[in-house]
Amino acid sequence: MIRVRNLTRRFDGVTAVQDLSFDVAPGEILGLLGPNGAGKTTTLRMLAALISPTAGEATVCGHRLGEDDPGVRRSIGLLTETPGLYDRLSARKNLEVYARLHGVADPAGRAGHYLELLDLGGRREEPVGTFSRGMRQKLALARALLHEPRVLLLDEPTAGLDPRIARLVRDWIEELRQGGRTILLSTHNLEEAERLCDRVALLRTRLVALDRPAALRGLFSGGRTIVRLAQPDGGIRFAAALRALPFVTEVEAQGDALVVSVDQPEEDTPALVRALVEAGAEVIEVSPERRTLEEAYLQLMTEGPS
Repeated sequence: MIRVRNLTRRFDGVTAVQDLSFDVAPGEILGLLGPNGAGKTTTLRMLAALISPTAGEATVCGHRLGEDDPGVRRSIGLLTETPGLYDRLSARKNLEVYARLHGVADPAGRAGHYLELLDLGGRREEPVGTFSRGMRQKLALARALLHEPRVLLLDEPTAGLDPRIARLVRDWIEELRQGGRTILLSTHNLEEAERLCDRVALLRTRLVALDRPAALRGLFSGGRTIVRLAQPDGGIRFAAALRALPFVTEVEAQGDALVVSVDQPEEDTPALVRALVEAGAEVIEVSPERRTLEEAYLQLMTEGPS
């Protein structure tokens, strides 16, 4: 649905995005993660045909940037971090204006549908200037969906929202994906990215890493396995039995647990457990060390992939 090749954008000699390449499959949510100034919003603006790339190319739903920008705009729904709404108009009027701009056949009906869907029906005739941040964000999301686009570009959709409204917006994004929408999501919220995204792209002007959240977490696990034992002092008692194994590179005792570094976890773990049992240990649980996406993000942004 989205194909990006060597996309680059410079502003007055300053490079905001450099040689960016990725694909987004139909029905996929791809998260864009990175610090302020990493190029996330610039990337969304280029893919929305709001600004032109300095170099490179991209297609959205088969429409090529720079050659068929109207086709691109018809195919996407854009939610900006600070949605511009007409404060003096009612919620209904806001949506009807944009529905007409998109050429929707029944602007009033489509506006009413999304107002009810996002639980704004009871406030439809009130000026948007009286709305809370969460209500404005929901209205902006409704505006992005009015023309039933196949692709959604969402820039920080839950930024500044209270936890309850943020959860409602995230639930709605999941429903959109289940309905077959393709979504490119820019966010600073790593927990949100891990919950919503099939894959995440880490940006720092250039693409630092692109993979599933679980795969990125696994980049820095270092083959460490955690073994929990029934004996309260088992870590200290049985550490020596593991240090004697040729494939064990490090053992750390932690009360009733052992944190063990091995060369090949999937192949070496059965032998590791056998050695512990033969030494008299009672094994309760064996699991790979799990890093958080935040830990992987910070290390990748600092060092790059290993």
